Amino acid sequence: MYDPSSMPLPVPDGNTVVDGASAACANPIAWTNTIQTNGRRRIVHISLGTDVGGMEKLLVEFARWTDPSQYDLHFISLQSSGEAAKQIHALGLPVIALGKPSGFRPDVVVALSRQLRRMAPDVVHTHNTAGFLYGVAASTLARVPMVIHTRHGQRFEAPKRQTLSFRWLSRWVDHVVSVSNDGQQLTIKEGISAERTCTIRNGIDLNQFPYVGPTANGPAVLVARLSAEKDVACLIRAIAIAHQKRRDQEATISLRIVGDGAERPGLESLTRELGLSKSIEFLGQRRNIREALRGASMFVLPSLSEGISLTLLEAMACGLPVIATHVGGNPEVVVPDLTGMLVPARDPEAIADAMLELWRDETMATRYGLEGRQRVELEFGIQRMIHEYELLYQTGDSAS
Repeated sequence: MYDPSSMPLPVPDGNTVVDGASAACANPIAWTNTIQTNGRRRIVHISLGTDVGGMEKLLVEFARWTDPSQYDLHFISLQSSGEAAKQIHALGLPVIALGKPSGFRPDVVVALSRQLRRMAPDVVHTHNTAGFLYGVAASTLARVPMVIHTRHGQRFEAPKRQTLSFRWLSRWVDHVVSVSNDGQQLTIKEGISAERTCTIRNGIDLNQFPYVGPTANGPAVLVARLSAEKDVACLIRAIAIAHQKRRDQEATISLRIVGDGAERPGLESLTRELGLSKSIEFLGQRRNIREALRGASMFVLPSLSEGISLTLLEAMACGLPVIATHVGGNPEVVVPDLTGMLVPARDPEAIADAMLELWRDETMATRYGLEGRQRVELEFGIQRMIHEYELLYQTGDSAS
């Protein structure tokens, strides 16, 4: 199995980060015509963007861990290039950013198909809904031999029209990969034949998240994009309930929220309304998640929808006990009474009670953290994930 520390990645010549639909569509890009594959299979990853997020972090891991002796990787962002694109470029791999404006843009399908014809990939690998809609249409026009799509979440509150488009375009997809068994079942329910679906669970680089363990009386922590499906408001209300249930002389639970997003102003307003400004800290976006987790007593994930949360895996790898809602792929990660607790979604009192139980039992918290680390080591390593995708690229069949 490939270890990125064992050999350098090939560095292509020329400018490999290109912004603007006009550059991708009207003018030939030098590296797309001059890089030789030397017998390697050319894989093109297509995503909506390359800003910070779980799926975007996985794109960087694909760049870092896919075996360069076997695969020639390229990345296309439909929108502008973001932080993940910079990290991929730093690894010596090319990224094109098409600069797609908001809204549906048929001209981007045409631009993308032209780019794919020049690149002549063996496999196009699309990610999430926008990457799927544009990438599959363009790949069909460009006659790409194999198209693989990864569904990273549950397509939370997706409109019916989008679901119908997903089902219709899927006829030109060889494999729809879900990151959880729950996601695979949703894919089948949406009309995709079972034989063209599989599950490849997300993985993380355990070397980046060494075991530390919980800190008694440390803050609870959440690392997430502040969007509606994360239901951070429920967690804020849970903190208020936990304060009401606090015993005499007992330390007060605090909360550290790491991440940014459209919901942040409303969440900060709710925090002030509940009188929790001294107990809840909004840290915004942080690149070093390991440091953001350090000193915490527990990790809490109040989501309404999840695939396999990378931040949940990262917290468990660091040895934090975890509380997560019983949705999506969370039950495939958290084993109740072994690595943490599962609670109903939209139930702040249940979250508060679970937090207080961990807060008051340091032995339980430490045990959950140790078991969680072991579970991630056994089931959610990045090498295992990449190996299964490589099997799919080569044979059309994953190990799952």
